[in-house]
Amino acid sequence: MAAPKNPRPCSIADALAVVGEKYSLLVLREVCLGNGRFDQLVRNIGAPRDVLTTRLRRLVDAGILTRTAYSDRPQRFEYRPTRAGLELEPLLMTLMAWGDRHLRQGDDRPMVLEHVCGNELVPVVTCSSCGDPVGHDDVSAHPQTPGWTVAGPSVA
Repeated sequence: MAAPKNPRPCSIADALAVVGEKYSLLVLREVCLGNGRFDQLVRNIGAPRDVLTTRLRRLVDAGILTRTAYSDRPQRFEYRPTRAGLELEPLLMTLMAWGDRHLRQGDDRPMVLEHVCGNELVPVVTCSSCGDPVGHDDVSAHPQTPGWTVAGPSVA
């Protein structure tokens, strides 16, 4: 069977087009930690200044960050997460936890998140209806795009 002209319509692919680049996620990490000034971002991320400028512009244009002047002379800006940006924070927490489990040795973790209850935060995906934790075997996919099945494009 020939490959389809267009890949599967996918919200994951759409999201990755906006935030799927390494420095974009690291910008979001820093801004969510409260480090939204350009000099802080350069220092904490290690991205080249021109690359960082491009990523910041894309994140602002996508509505994930806001840009606010904090100095007129010289003109300087601070970046803060929008509601859409804050909604990405659980993704960062989950990605960090995965990295700690699969890419680190023992207690070699660069950061630990503490929940307001005082305990270490271990992010878990739960069902918003019943509250149960969700694993791979607990979910079934139902494609909504005409012409697509879970296995791929429908055979005509």
